This record gives sequence, C-alpha cells and structure tokens, in this order.
Amino acid sequence: MKELKASKDFEIRFSEVDSMKFVWHGSYPLYFEDAREVFGAQYGLEYMTIFDHGYYAPLVDLNFHYKRPLIYGMHPRITITYKPTEAAKIVFEYEIRDREDDSLIATGESTQVFLDKDYQLVWDNPPFYEEWKQRWGVLE
Repeated sequence: MKELKASKDFEIRFSEVDSMKFVWHGSYPLYFEDAREVFGAQYGLEYMTIFDHGYYAPLVDLNFHYKRPLIYGMHPRITITYKPTEAAKIVFEYEIRDREDDSLIATGESTQVFLDKDYQLVWDNPPFYEEWKQRWGVLE
C-alpha cells in the first residue's frame, strides 16, 4: 500500500515560548494543523474540499508525546503521514524533528470523523473520500 506523507519546515516564533525558551505545549496542535493543511494541499484533501462535498471533518482525538524540548532558535520540520483505515475517519501520525541533526522532538496522532451538514455523524465513508482513497492507492 502506498504511504502518503508531507513535510513542512517551520520556525519557532518568540510568542510560542515560555521563560525557559521552551515551546509552550499549546503550540503543538497548531503545528499539527499546519501539517494537515500542507498534506491537504499536496494530496487534494483540503478542508474546503471536504466542505464542498457536503461534510465537516472535526477532530475527535488529538495526542502528542514529547521526546525532548522544542526550544526557541531550533529549526524543526514536521512530517505528517496518512494512516489508512476502513472506518469513516481520517487518521494522521506526526513527527517533529530538528532539521540540524534529525533528532526526534515529538510524535502525535489525530483522528477526524465525518459529519454531514446537519452535524450528524457519518458512519460510512463519503463517496468523495472513497474515490480519494482509490486515487491515491490507500484502500485497505
């Protein structure tokens, strides 16, 4: 099965750090969001594409694990990997690494489900999502 990945280099803004120059934990979900946007643009799974097909895709689970501090002045890269599943959901895994030495800084995972325009949970994969999975060769 084909593995779908995207990466984004990013800079740490001063507003994201505490007095120890550590990135505040609340910034990590924003980095993951940036990665989802890069992935969507690269593979045609943008939020507006989902919306234009009559669905929402809210996050229902988000976790991250710190391996070492992300510190102001570092030059990180986030990599997002699509995790195929038969269920009507979108699952991604994340890695943040230091671009200088490729050391692992943090990992994470997110799960999004589909809601219709009436905010009702969709139990089966929407047709556009099945077509997307087929196009990219990630059907299980």
